[in-house]
Amino acid sequence: MTYSGFPEFNHDQAPRIGVLVTNLGTPQAPEKRALKPYLKQFLSDPRVVEIPRLLWWFILNGIILNIRPRRSAEAYKTVWTEQGSPLLLHTRDQAQALQAKLSGELGEQVLVDFAMRYGQPAIDGAIERLLERGVRKLLVLPLYPQYSGPTGGSTFDAVAADFTRRRWLPDFRFVSHYCDHPGYIAAVADSIRRHWEQHGRAQRLIFSYHGEPRRYLDNGDPYHCQCHKTSRLVAADLGLTEGEYMTSFQSRFGREEWLKPYTDETLKSLPAEGINAVQIVCPGFSADCLETIEEIGEENREYFMEAGGERYEYIPCLNAEQAHIEFLATLVREQLQGWLDTPVTAPEVTLEQALAKGATR
Repeated sequence: MTYSGFPEFNHDQAPRIGVLVTNLGTPQAPEKRALKPYLKQFLSDPRVVEIPRLLWWFILNGIILNIRPRRSAEAYKTVWTEQGSPLLLHTRDQAQALQAKLSGELGEQVLVDFAMRYGQPAIDGAIERLLERGVRKLLVLPLYPQYSGPTGGSTFDAVAADFTRRRWLPDFRFVSHYCDHPGYIAAVADSIRRHWEQHGRAQRLIFSYHGEPRRYLDNGDPYHCQCHKTSRLVAADLGLTEGEYMTSFQSRFGREEWLKPYTDETLKSLPAEGINAVQIVCPGFSADCLETIEEIGEENREYFMEAGGERYEYIPCLNAEQAHIEFLATLVREQLQGWLDTPVTAPEVTLEQALAKGATR
């Protein structure tokens, strides 16, 4: 094998630990010319679309990439900020806050960087930056609470592909999911509680997760089960009964069956069942993005209100909230056991404590 010209091991450099935080990705601008290469990279991933490659190549390049970029650009324009993509900004803020938190606890031995699976900043560039700064042990933390092949699996593929081009490899660890981590459950539940304190409770709390084709579940992907587990644990922390919450799936694409129930169809049907006030939260997303701000915050609101709904509230993602950063720091410390020069303390919140707290409310 011929290796690329990446810098090799530097014997004069003090070894450090790297934490690479990743998320899905975003185009560089809300314009058709920026959406086409972004969507091509995303939809060309065989983890994302499991269709025979030759057939999908003709569909993607002959139809989708000639139609969807313009539509997607219009949607992105509704959420774009003066500073850029919301997902990019939130992920950057999360990485910076995590670096500050870990530096305060562990000193300079841990470096944090961030990257996107699709688009920029790219994973290979982030790995290169970390290695150049002396990272010899690398933890990759995809910000997907629930594992699925198109998210966590694809991120692992990208990291592994980068490693194939390097002569020297760092020690490596990978977080596949944290859907049931007590700290994450507590952070989500507390964000909902704070919303209730300000706005009161609605008739129904809806947990909406990004969807995927039903056949992925049939073929062994654990995503569907992990989404329901997160909902169940958060509901238990909040003291909700079975009829007070539900789980649904959004963002389906194409004609085949996806995970059900669908969020949009659910919201259209609830007013006819006497449910006129809902609150919706998306605990499968670590940061607000197009799918939460535009799809849930705007598009699905219209479906519900047009069907006769009277009250619709979207509860934002955790983003760079303090509780989220504290949880991520706890998760990182747990994953770095054996690598750190300082001992790792136990998590501040156990699952039993989280459930007990919900039962007393």
